[in-house]
Amino acid sequence: MADNAPVDVIQSHQDDDRDSVAGSKHEDKTSPQIQPPTDPDEKYKRDVPPDGGYGWVCVACVFWINAHTWGINSCYGVFLSYYLSHNVFPNTTALSYAFTGGLSISCALLVAPLATYLIQVFGTRLVVNLGVFFETLSLIGSSFATQKWHIFLSQGVCFGWGMGFLFVGSVGIAPQWFLKRRSFAMSITAAGSGFGGLAYSLAVGAIIPRLGLGWAFRILGIVSCVVNLVCGNLLRDRNKLVGSRLTAFHFPLLRRPEFLLFLAWGVFSMLGYVALLFSVANFSLSVGLTSHQGSIVSALLNLGQGLGRPFVGMFSDRLGRINIATFLTFVCGLFCLVIWIFADSMGVVCFFAVLVGTVAGTYWATVSPVLAEIIGLRDLPSGLSITWLTLVAPCTVSEAIALELRTTKAGGGTSYLHIQIFTGFVYIGASLCLWVVRGWKVGELERAQQRRSVARDEAVTNTETPGGEKRDRPATVASTTPSDSAADTQIWAPLSLMRRMVALKRV
Repeated sequence: MADNAPVDVIQSHQDDDRDSVAGSKHEDKTSPQIQPPTDPDEKYKRDVPPDGGYGWVCVACVFWINAHTWGINSCYGVFLSYYLSHNVFPNTTALSYAFTGGLSISCALLVAPLATYLIQVFGTRLVVNLGVFFETLSLIGSSFATQKWHIFLSQGVCFGWGMGFLFVGSVGIAPQWFLKRRSFAMSITAAGSGFGGLAYSLAVGAIIPRLGLGWAFRILGIVSCVVNLVCGNLLRDRNKLVGSRLTAFHFPLLRRPEFLLFLAWGVFSMLGYVALLFSVANFSLSVGLTSHQGSIVSALLNLGQGLGRPFVGMFSDRLGRINIATFLTFVCGLFCLVIWIFADSMGVVCFFAVLVGTVAGTYWATVSPVLAEIIGLRDLPSGLSITWLTLVAPCTVSEAIALELRTTKAGGGTSYLHIQIFTGFVYIGASLCLWVVRGWKVGELERAQQRRSVARDEAVTNTETPGGEKRDRPATVASTTPSDSAADTQIWAPLSLMRRMVALKRV
């Protein structure tokens, strides 16, 4: 029965064994003790997610939280267009506004370690409610902003804090409730940001001309406060049942090459994602479209994210989470190089926006399930905390880099060719990093299968014969299980790693 335990659970307990291997070996040599028999099923019973039940309520709640955090943040392009066209804050450059948009995402990720620590001490509910407070304060405060530093602090820093506490408090809950449908559940929650961005981009664009900028912020603040407050208090985590290690930084993770490659996947993905998200509307103007048409293109990009993410999760569960994340990240880069560069009309730009939207947010739809495959459920909160902190720098500078890559055409106008090439290649680079992780994961599965086979052989060879005598354990059995250090060295050998990278495996 123990052989049928979930892979994530096995990985989590293997990590525990790594942390205590030195001490356990010493105890075995100096003071051997007879351990009481334990039921293998009991070891894993509490760690097996229910794959449904109240988990679907949590999925719905996280969906609406994402819609009223990342979704509202996605409509920053509408505010940006209004700021620039109406000179709301004099002597403020476009580059400063670009940093404001990136600042909210950076601050959201920057508070991740603090949020993880507060979850450990006070629980999930307090952290989520803290996020509701900061986000409401930021939106209401933005409605009274009169100087540019007001908007930096309110719409940038304070909104980022609120979004960060809500995000960190909710993002790890859905994976705890699901196993077979984990990626599908996570993709539904991630789709909330796409649908929220679509709805609020259109809503803000309609509210500002009728009621003014101040009331647009106040309406967003009131609606988001009510929705996030209700959904946040309906959430239920399973941290104690899973045995989550709720430490902000579990530093041994940084010694694992597969985790470092996972972080590189995130860094490259965010460099492309933020540049694409905030550039596509302005790009529309460069090919002769109006500001209104540009807002429609931005809304279509969010629509593509909302429609595409559930399918990303569904195929991840069926074909492998790392497989799908690697493939779709590569496809997104390919779309930027093959379609975006040649988009020069409303129809082609809209087609590109919807198409690339389905795969542009692959990282957000798969980050938690993929990381759970790599480090296990127990270290997932700590791994996510390190991940969010790593993404602060690329999210901050990505749009600024994109603005600097713009060039002036010979006949006038702005060229986005360098941005398109940059976005395409960073996405392809991200997929290459995760492709290497795939080769490692295939090797881990092969090694786990070998361990199970050896364990079965040991059980057979150590059984008593009918005469009451034990058969000696063959020497060949011991020779088939190399030490952990030797196995780790073998698994990263270049030739064998490349062989596993192209192996047809579901991982």
